[in-house]
Amino acid sequence: NDEFEGNGSIDTSQWHHQTQLPNGNSWFNGEIQHYTDRLDNSYVSNGTLKIVAKKETYTDQGHTKDYTSARLNSKYAFTYGKIEARAKLPEGVGTWPAIWMLGQNIDELGAYWQTQGYGSTPWPQCGEIDIMEHWGSNQNYVQSALHTPSSYGGTINHGGQYIPNATSQFNLYTLEWNEEKMIFSVNGNEHYTYQPNNQNMETWPFNSPQFLLMNIAIEPGIESNFIQTELEIDYIRIYEEITLENKLN
Repeated sequence: NDEFEGNGSIDTSQWHHQTQLPNGNSWFNGEIQHYTDRLDNSYVSNGTLKIVAKKETYTDQGHTKDYTSARLNSKYAFTYGKIEARAKLPEGVGTWPAIWMLGQNIDELGAYWQTQGYGSTPWPQCGEIDIMEHWGSNQNYVQSALHTPSSYGGTINHGGQYIPNATSQFNLYTLEWNEEKMIFSVNGNEHYTYQPNNQNMETWPFNSPQFLLMNIAIEPGIESNFIQTELEIDYIRIYEEITLENKLN
């Protein structure tokens, strides 16, 4: 868990700033930001983590972009359990905050576990679990989704709900993940369950460790008057399922 106590830099024993442009010049999905490891874009204060997206000219890795943000990878990976994230979301058309997970084995340049020698599997074969996504163009609608070899990109595996105060107050985003299914909820109100009838590597690459990510992406359609916004996290708590294998280890 991380309760984000104190003030200043994030706990680098738990979090990795992913800043390397994975394809050499940009991020995926047409995103137009640089991710940085500066305090300007991520810091802890007054008991919460702030991930800040802002409009500014910034040059890194030989490329200049007009927006910056932060993308954090957890240095903890696990299989099965419950994840709770209490968060207040940013707003603004063109902002795309997310709290999500990827397979520890993802082969993506600059991802924490790839730098540790685990990068063996491309996306979406590694699996992706989107606990919370929010688009500023659809204010207060939050979505959860799964990306697998059988459904990715424009995935059909998703569900969501409207949270009237998603950007003005803290809400609790939860994933419950076991060997059979995943249940997504906000403040205890479930909005999507993923439980494929035929569980195989095409539909269920989720029997291996995943790690947590948090970020704000900037879409090409960002409003011209956008200046700055933030994703504020009160805490992240992970309850790992106790299995025979875990006990033996």
